[in-house]
Amino acid sequence: HNLKKVIKAKYGQDATNVGDEGGFAPNILDNSEGLDLVVEAIEKAGYTGKVKIGMDVAASEFFTEDKMYDLDFKTAGNDGSQKITGAALTDVYKTFVRDYPVISIEDPFDQDDWA
Repeated sequence: HNLKKVIKAKYGQDATNVGDEGGFAPNILDNSEGLDLVVEAIEKAGYTGKVKIGMDVAASEFFTEDKMYDLDFKTAGNDGSQKITGAALTDVYKTFVRDYPVISIEDPFDQDDWA
């Protein structure tokens, strides 16, 4: 309930609609913004330091034919400027683990990305 309140306060009622996988899908602009929302909800619930975050990235969904990861894959006709390598994506994950209470990352890379 706290996450819904946090999202509604920042993005409005429409942002609390449930997405494809049964979770909230606010229109965030930065990858860490979603984690900020979760951390704020954890704080408001009084569970700081008691709750950890696990995320299912489903990286195969934004792995491109040129073996890059398109962080702007949901934007139709994007210019490709947000494509990064698997190594760069690793750095993104390291930042998440450093800055947030993340303890698990499921499907962090495409199933055929062994680089």
